[in-house]
Amino acid sequence: MDYNRVKNSLTFQGCIRVSIQVEEAILHVQGMKCAGCVQAVEKALGQREGVVSASVNLVTEKATIAYRAETISASGLAIALTDLGFPTQVESPHPSEAKDSSLQTEAVRRLGQIGLAMVLVALSSIGHLHEFTGLHLPILGELWFHWGLATIALAIPGRVMAIDGALSLKRGIPNMNTLVSLGAWTAYLASNVALVFPQIGWECFFDAPVMIVGLVLLGRTLEEQARGRATASFKALLSLQPAIARRVLDPLQDPIQSEAIPVDRVGVGTFLQVLPGDKFPVDGVIQSGQSSANEAMLTGESRPVEKGPGDLVMAGTLNQSAAVVMEATRTGSETALAQIVQCVEAAQARKAPIQRIADRVSGYFVYGVMAIAALTFCFWAAIGTHLWPEVLHYAGSATHAMPAETNPDRLGLLLSLKLAIAVLVVACPCALGLATPTAIVVGTSLGAERGLLIRGGDVLEAVHHLDTIAFDKTGTLTTGNPVVATYWSSATMQALETPEQLIQLAASLETNAQHPFAEAILAKAAELQLERFSVTDWSAHLGFGLSGEVDGKRLHLGSLAWLAEQGVEVGEDDLHQADALAAQGLSIVFLAVNGRYGGGIALQDPLRPDAVEAIATLRQQKLKVLMLTGDRRATAEAIGHQLGLKPEEIYAAVSPTDKAKAIQALQAEGKKVGMVGDGINDAPALVQADVGIALSSGTDVAIETAQIVLMHRQLAQQAPRLGDVGRALKLSSATFRTIQQNLFWALGYNLLGIPLAAGVFLPAFGILLNPAMAAALMAFSSVSVVTNALTLRGTKLT
Repeated sequence: MDYNRVKNSLTFQGCIRVSIQVEEAILHVQGMKCAGCVQAVEKALGQREGVVSASVNLVTEKATIAYRAETISASGLAIALTDLGFPTQVESPHPSEAKDSSLQTEAVRRLGQIGLAMVLVALSSIGHLHEFTGLHLPILGELWFHWGLATIALAIPGRVMAIDGALSLKRGIPNMNTLVSLGAWTAYLASNVALVFPQIGWECFFDAPVMIVGLVLLGRTLEEQARGRATASFKALLSLQPAIARRVLDPLQDPIQSEAIPVDRVGVGTFLQVLPGDKFPVDGVIQSGQSSANEAMLTGESRPVEKGPGDLVMAGTLNQSAAVVMEATRTGSETALAQIVQCVEAAQARKAPIQRIADRVSGYFVYGVMAIAALTFCFWAAIGTHLWPEVLHYAGSATHAMPAETNPDRLGLLLSLKLAIAVLVVACPCALGLATPTAIVVGTSLGAERGLLIRGGDVLEAVHHLDTIAFDKTGTLTTGNPVVATYWSSATMQALETPEQLIQLAASLETNAQHPFAEAILAKAAELQLERFSVTDWSAHLGFGLSGEVDGKRLHLGSLAWLAEQGVEVGEDDLHQADALAAQGLSIVFLAVNGRYGGGIALQDPLRPDAVEAIATLRQQKLKVLMLTGDRRATAEAIGHQLGLKPEEIYAAVSPTDKAKAIQALQAEGKKVGMVGDGINDAPALVQADVGIALSSGTDVAIETAQIVLMHRQLAQQAPRLGDVGRALKLSSATFRTIQQNLFWALGYNLLGIPLAAGVFLPAFGILLNPAMAAALMAFSSVSVVTNALTLRGTKLT
């Protein structure tokens, strides 16, 4: 659940105040092997009292939980999962060296296991050369030697799999290890029976356990490497922030003297020296020195950005050319880098709704496979070999059929056993578990690299279905840096003595307002050197205007429609003057004094340089584009004409709630709507839209409400690129298509592989899947899913 969106939605609707204190934590969960494990962990967490939600990612091995701290603790949940068989610890923002050491030890252990398993596979393969060449090798071709290889394979590299599989089965949550171990041990025990009782005429297939263990471990090793590449971008983000900062001992001293301190000891207001070649340790403002910063690691922008006194710098970016002194403004988890990492981590835990298919299947998958294996054995032993006796010769090896005098019933039992083992081994719940999270990890990490913050798999799926994009105008399609073009006082109402008094009163009202128009009016008052008055009974009417009292005068500043609601009348000449300016694309705010129309201020807010191109790009992506604005119809259509928008694609004179209602009306028509905005006024529409997209230069409320955030301005100090809307949609769609491909392959592989292993095609086509081939196919299935997800990194967004 996205608590920010829920909270904002409730706040803007004015219905309820969220009073439940919900905390979030991330747990590092080990021991998960497939989608069944993920389902088991989520179920175990969800059943604990106090847990509001839990989302588990197989690729990153993390569980993101929301819980009520007064009821349960994150450490308590970690203990519960550990007791269930999944070693778990609460994720720390600063991983310890001990943890790194344990990971290295585990990597060495795994390397030793795969090395031994591959040696055993090689010896087993060489020992069977006589079946193809007729060359009998001493010792290597002996049956007891192959018994020894199988025993070592199960006792050493296969031991962990067997123990984990047995424990999982005992706990009622069987996993992939359960299936693989059942297959390998069944083959081993059956071969031992044939070895001890040669009179039954069975073949000994000790090569099967060796191949199963070796190929499964090989597949997992390749899969882990691919998963490592999938998370490489995210790990690179984690490693950006340096561990050490240089604290300035005396900012007034020349030359600068500094001492090295841990970055977590840097507080707001601390002066730091950053040498060329060093990374900026925290967010801050340059106080002295001129340099350039390479921000490519956060924004994807390759060109260095010049930095001087007063300029912002971000943690993790690289100081390139000269030493500078900065003052820390945001540290620790408050830095832009830390917030991006937190958002990306949370995004990777949020699932796409399409994954529900995999989740439903995975919950019963292993039980189903074991049942199919049992049915396969029973069918071929009791019915199949009697209906099609010609298949009995497949009970032998690939090159040697069983002796003709061998009892047919015993041959049928052996064939049935081989087919059941193949069913157990070929099934791949791991591919189902990896299909969605791997693609989400790659897509969201790639987005973060390019300055596109996508908040989760559910967003990726929602973007894929969008057919309409609605833009706010002011600050989104326009630069958000308006200037006062002209102003006038009413000649007919005579509510003001001079036009400058209009600016003076308007600036007094706008002193506490947060809006681009307020900044423009305040700047004009400063230019005219006008004193601002103190305002009493000040009130902001969201999306409409401001009101207050100055020297006993009741003032209203806002849209013409809102003034009319307050009973203010405007003369015909004044209306014509306003209409003429609006037709030129100027936005106008009007002032009323004691209920009488006083005049207007026309503001010019130029379009962003890439606005026209961005809209054209979205149309090429087959999306309908709309514009929502509180401006009058004449102003809106003048701006819309520059953008190539038709009158019916423009919603003018709409309040913040009207914007949300307009989107709701489109949704009622069956449209899937994305909303792009940057201000508090846009928050209700961002919540209402299927996908909310915010510019990072916008308000915190808009950013927290949105599901996609375009980061470039915040990180590179340049105007947000509207073209990033199209890039974000393209990346989201590409990621979702990869998810679909992965799920199609994972489901299709199992739907085809399991019947193939069960012998469905054996009577008609003579197709038999032996256990070793089944193990190879299973390993290939998991690797192919992860590899396909990695192709996302080649997605071209321009």
